Amino acid sequence: MSLDLAAEQRVTDSADHGTVAVFGLTLAAGAVLMFLLEPMAAKMVLPSLGGAPAVWNTCVVFFQFMLLGGYAYAHAGPRWLGVERHAVIHSVLLFAAVLTLLTPFQLNQPHGASNPVAWLLLVLLESIGLPFFLLATSAPLLQVWFSRTRHRAAKDPYFLYAASNFGSLAGLLMYPLAVEPFLPLRLQARYWTYGYMAYVVLVAACAVLLLRTRAKLAEAAAAEDPVLQRVGPVPSLVQRLRWIALSFAPSSLMLAVTTFISTDVAAVPLLWVLPLALYLLTFVLAFSSPPRYPRALVDRGFPLLLLLLVLFLVIGVVGPLTAVVPIHLTVFFLAALLCHRQLADERPHAAHLTEFYFLLALGGVLGSLFNTLAAPILFTSILEYPVVLLLVCLLRPKSDGPDERSRAWRVVSPVVVGVATLTLVLAGAKIDSVSVRFALLGIPAFLCLSLSRTKLPFAAAIASMLVVTLFQPDPRGEILHAERTFFGIYRVNQDASGEYRTLTHGTTLHGVQSVSESRRHEPLSYYHRTGPLGDVFRVASQAPASNDVAVVGLGVGSVATYRKPAQNWTFFEIDPAVEAIARNRDYFSYLADCGEACGVIIGDARQSLTAVSAQYGLMVLDAFSSDAIPLHLVTREAIHLYLSRLAPGGLLAFHISNRHLNLEPVLARLAAEGGLVAVVRRDRVADDDRSGKTSSDWMVMARNQADLGSLTSDPKWHHTQGTSADLWTDDFSNILTLLVRQ
Repeated sequence: MSLDLAAEQRVTDSADHGTVAVFGLTLAAGAVLMFLLEPMAAKMVLPSLGGAPAVWNTCVVFFQFMLLGGYAYAHAGPRWLGVERHAVIHSVLLFAAVLTLLTPFQLNQPHGASNPVAWLLLVLLESIGLPFFLLATSAPLLQVWFSRTRHRAAKDPYFLYAASNFGSLAGLLMYPLAVEPFLPLRLQARYWTYGYMAYVVLVAACAVLLLRTRAKLAEAAAAEDPVLQRVGPVPSLVQRLRWIALSFAPSSLMLAVTTFISTDVAAVPLLWVLPLALYLLTFVLAFSSPPRYPRALVDRGFPLLLLLLVLFLVIGVVGPLTAVVPIHLTVFFLAALLCHRQLADERPHAAHLTEFYFLLALGGVLGSLFNTLAAPILFTSILEYPVVLLLVCLLRPKSDGPDERSRAWRVVSPVVVGVATLTLVLAGAKIDSVSVRFALLGIPAFLCLSLSRTKLPFAAAIASMLVVTLFQPDPRGEILHAERTFFGIYRVNQDASGEYRTLTHGTTLHGVQSVSESRRHEPLSYYHRTGPLGDVFRVASQAPASNDVAVVGLGVGSVATYRKPAQNWTFFEIDPAVEAIARNRDYFSYLADCGEACGVIIGDARQSLTAVSAQYGLMVLDAFSSDAIPLHLVTREAIHLYLSRLAPGGLLAFHISNRHLNLEPVLARLAAEGGLVAVVRRDRVADDDRSGKTSSDWMVMARNQADLGSLTSDPKWHHTQGTSADLWTDDFSNILTLLVRQ
């Protein structure tokens, strides 16, 4: 008899292991597919919106809404229809989604608008809505199915969530490291569809396991299913709101950090997935059983590194990226881990599993909506970043150690910290050394750190330090105008001397004009007559190939000062807000002085150029002056388009100034691929130069050597290097090589 029992136990154990393997593999596969699809879909729509960093944030809103809908479906479906019936219907929907993937999708182009969020959300819904929605149901739904099996771990299926998040993390890392560098987009989409088909088969296998298990249970036993009957304590309203807040904060921080990185480098999947990968890793660590990380070290390290980040924000440190980006990412990682660990600690009974996941998804959606939709309306800066950091401080778990600070000190100290910070910031405004200013602010930072074992006083002290930034004078002078759109944050400043007005996009200068009547018509900053662009226009004017000139990227319209009386100019600008600023005589007059001879076409440059039939004697590609480069404007297909609009003997002038990336090798390879000749000039200006000129790098391409004129004999210009770089196409680009080389 004992032998029979032992044999039966071995069979049961084998079945248990098989059930866990099938469910775990299915959850991991669904997560891999979902997080491969996210950057792939965003990259597909990126060119239609000029490569703006906000494209990814808007895509995240869509993904999180789909996740919320999927979790609501997983919560309500089995309750309304019954687990078995719903499993059958869900399998049918999965097969229907395969048919939508096999149907070609036509991407309609957006009309010129400063906030194309609705268009982008609709495109994503029509193209990948159903498959992504069904993938989004995997984590809660398959855990519910597993909880209804006879597996010994069915009463606490949360351990499967770690498999799901591990798959998500694997998918994210696979895309920039193993998929994007080696496969064009069309093959990425095809192979992803094959993977989705395999996933459908795995889900069907899980449904079969569920139905076979349920078929063996008597009807009476099903009515008394312990997983459903022993529901445990019902979560209170306060508890539900806390879950939402704990998922809201990491979601918002993830987008804030992503915006910071991609605005200053490039809007590419490699840089999108870093914060999202850390976000998912915190879920894996928090929901593993038991948690496999030093909790005490995280609790103590977060306040210390947060203070370091706050000092960076107060002083305005934005570089070097190798020092600043790791601090932002580490603080975000620790903040997300603190929040997700508390969610794992407070997870309810399995009967409330789907509601728990729904509230987590709801918090994530609210966090992304706050950053993507609300913040651009409420703030003219990235103010949501410090606001949510303060929320994390308030959500921190209580300290295990005793707090020996008196009540009076906890009340007074945040005020002392704020006053000390403001005093030292104003005193250090005249000090050029960042190190000295950093050392001075170490005094209030140390006072703030003394409160790290408290929640509200520490958050108040952090807030008092951050509030000081509102009183700091802008280093570029008086702010005449500030505006935030889908495409970025713009500021018009007048410098302290009253001589110059500037336009900045984020941290990047986009144009300068002198307010002096005698210098009002001078092209300044990157466009100075003694700089590379001055050389280009001198050559182009000697034997003009056409009287039509195209300029991609408007800025303040500085280039318009080079227009000759017989010429017709067309500027291609993606953001209507930039045109409004450039046309406002209270700020800049370059475009107004040019008159009707300078027209502006709003929309993505590649799409707009496709629609025109003019032949340009000179095309100035100035969309590269920002440190976030639109990659779709530097591909083989883009160069072919430019050449189709370039008159015989015409020139292509590329502005390639960039603090973080070296674009010369990529453009040199594109020139070689197109049979073009190319020269480069890197013009450097002293930091103390007050003429209004700034350093700039320009590359000029032409069909043959003769078209370049005197540029080929000018010692300031040299032929391009780096033709061994990867060839960028609409299907393939790899910014990792540029970051490494730089």
